[in-house]
Amino acid sequence: MASADKTYVDPSALRRLYVHDDRSRAFCAWRARLGGSLPLTLHGRAELVNSIALAVFRGDISAEAAESALANIERDLAEGRMHLADLLWRKALDRAADLSREHTPRLGTRTLDVLHVATAIVLGCRGFVTYDDRQAALAQAVKLRVTQP
Repeated sequence: MASADKTYVDPSALRRLYVHDDRSRAFCAWRARLGGSLPLTLHGRAELVNSIALAVFRGDISAEAAESALANIERDLAEGRMHLADLLWRKALDRAADLSREHTPRLGTRTLDVLHVATAIVLGCRGFVTYDDRQAALAQAVKLRVTQP
């Protein structure tokens, strides 16, 4: 089984721990089995927080549920289930540009999806969790082990 510290979770997938949907049960079970501390960049954290705020805007969750979700993120960081991972942004952006040049003409990957895959590579991750098919194809193309819990 993969180790949490070497597994990058796309923030849109990670959201399932905090805002429940049809995939949350399986995702939470996967996360419980994995154990350890997942890396989260400041960019990933910002994307996760914005995703929760958008859920309020769209009427998917209440403001109270959003506050609870945000508190749970902070608790997971404080208790070590996730950790803020330092990222060499220049290296990640250069890697993203290389990935875009090499793979986007064939795969049609979006910029943020490419950036998350580049981030995983720069962080030295071996596993990648996403529910996005194009992002998964890119991750597989660069030899990351893709999981869709």
